[in-house]
Amino acid sequence: MKNYLLILWLVSATCFAQKTTLYGIGDSTMATKQNPDRNPEFGWMQVLQPFFKDNIKVENKAVNGRSTKSFINEKRWDSVYKKLQKGDYVFIEFGHNDAKINDSARFTNPHTSYRHNLIRFVKESREKGAIPVLLSSISRRNFNEKGVLVATHGEYTLETRLLAQEYKVPFIDLEYYTELMELKYGPERSKELHLHFKKGEEPYYTEDKADDTHLSKKGATEVAQIVINQIKLLEDRTMNVLKKSIK
Repeated sequence: MKNYLLILWLVSATCFAQKTTLYGIGDSTMATKQNPDRNPEFGWMQVLQPFFKDNIKVENKAVNGRSTKSFINEKRWDSVYKKLQKGDYVFIEFGHNDAKINDSARFTNPHTSYRHNLIRFVKESREKGAIPVLLSSISRRNFNEKGVLVATHGEYTLETRLLAQEYKVPFIDLEYYTELMELKYGPERSKELHLHFKKGEEPYYTEDKADDTHLSKKGATEVAQIVINQIKLLEDRTMNVLKKSIK
């Protein structure tokens, strides 16, 4: 009897301690950077864990420079797929590198291979009982001389939006909300969200740095907060576990 009760307690404790994993697949705007104590560049998912209670484990599998094509061809998606459990989440944000038309290892046509790669992520996540979430690419800080923020992602974000509707996938329009973020800061102050340093100003860089795509810690934290805010607003019951787990 004692042994039976001990086994029952151990099984109960294991079930109680089980966590839901939130996987992130994507590119450098999402990815965890090396040397975070010195490196001023951050991906937004790198700073996402503190927004959740302990029952959510953030596994950031995004990697610098990857497109949907290279992420699949390098077997990075396979490594995530094999570990997926029922009830896990997969946040999917690509597009920056899929648009690199001079790079055959990464370029995808937005209406064909990019679309079908996203469909694969969605369908295979669901095969495992996991919940895919599509996100449009974050906006670049791309102000023209008139102070107008000019979009750079074209058909890639359009296809992401259409696919989310067609396959009834929870969707966070990160391009739109990061556009609002950039506009709120304006052409000059928005540099704080990215990597703008004069030579000698930041020890990590030996030369001037003017990067309007990647994020500073401040920018990454702002984007992570946007993602959290949008999770709260998603009207999809599959998102309830994440919603209830936000601090």
